[in-house]
Amino acid sequence: MNPWRGPVPVTERQQFDTLIDARSPAEFALDHIPGAINCPALDDEERRIVGTMYKQQGAFEARRVGGAMVAANLARHLRDHFADRPPHWKPLVYCWRGGLRSGSMVTWLRLVGWDAQQVAGGYKRWRQHVIDTLAERSPGLQWQVLAGATGSAKTRLLQALAREGAQVLDLEQLARHKGSLLGAWPGQAQPSQKAFETALAVALEGFDPARPVWVEAESHRIGQLSVPSPILASLRSAPCLEISAPRDARLAFLLEDYAYLADQPDALARQLEPLRGLHGHEALNQWQDWARQAQLPPLFEQLITRHYDPQYARSQAAHLFRWAQRQTLVLEQLDAKTLAEQAHHIKDWVLSKPTAPSDER
Repeated sequence: MNPWRGPVPVTERQQFDTLIDARSPAEFALDHIPGAINCPALDDEERRIVGTMYKQQGAFEARRVGGAMVAANLARHLRDHFADRPPHWKPLVYCWRGGLRSGSMVTWLRLVGWDAQQVAGGYKRWRQHVIDTLAERSPGLQWQVLAGATGSAKTRLLQALAREGAQVLDLEQLARHKGSLLGAWPGQAQPSQKAFETALAVALEGFDPARPVWVEAESHRIGQLSVPSPILASLRSAPCLEISAPRDARLAFLLEDYAYLADQPDALARQLEPLRGLHGHEALNQWQDWARQAQLPPLFEQLITRHYDPQYARSQAAHLFRWAQRQTLVLEQLDAKTLAEQAHHIKDWVLSKPTAPSDER
């Protein structure tokens, strides 16, 4: 039998062939170590039963009943998930704290002959690793912030920069939300806060500190998610590039980017309701009427003029500490060709340099 090495640190997880999450499906869905597969020692209902039994009848009875459930589930995994694994397979297993669930699975896998090992501290230790990574990596990266009024195609430019090979952190992609009042992705729920932070930590681990990292200016909230404070603090103190585009170009871009809202007019009207206290009944009623009639051009024109642009003017200097020293990129058009050309041009800029962008052309 392969030697037992003792609990394995989460930082060594990539040395194994397969990472197995032995927690319940609900725990796994909330968040998990990237790349893990879910092979529960107890499913959601079994976990509830065992937990209730532990509180009402004590640890022994809970372990007796839970042990039978775990044994049945492990037998099923051996028949199904692990049936085709070769003799030299090296799985790494974790549960909540590196306790009974993962320990039981490791024991059975090792009895078969596989070199199975257990993650030290389980998911709880992974969660601490995520928090530590965000705190330690964020301040050491060369952040460069893309700012600009709503509709200035910041996210599209960020994506074009990524295609050019620049280092990019796309917060809205990871949050599955566009960051604005109407920014929910159609048909897609946002990840949990923990899953969002896991994705951010993995992205930060992959960045080269010697190269700039481009990121879009965001508030502390993206939909229902919060940007972790170490990242938010780093972005607010970073140099900025402001995208400046005519209002007509921005309106055209928004009508294209949010065209799907015309297919859900009643939902769009409801999404506007939080603005009633800011803009009054008369304006909000008119905006909701346009929404229900799928008249997006006058609706978005009013939202730009009366809501988004005033909000943008108030917030940038307050939230971006180097706003007064920002560089500006003027774009007359926001089509894909223009954004690709500009991404090729600015991918090597280092905004902290004193040379203005206009002098680098």
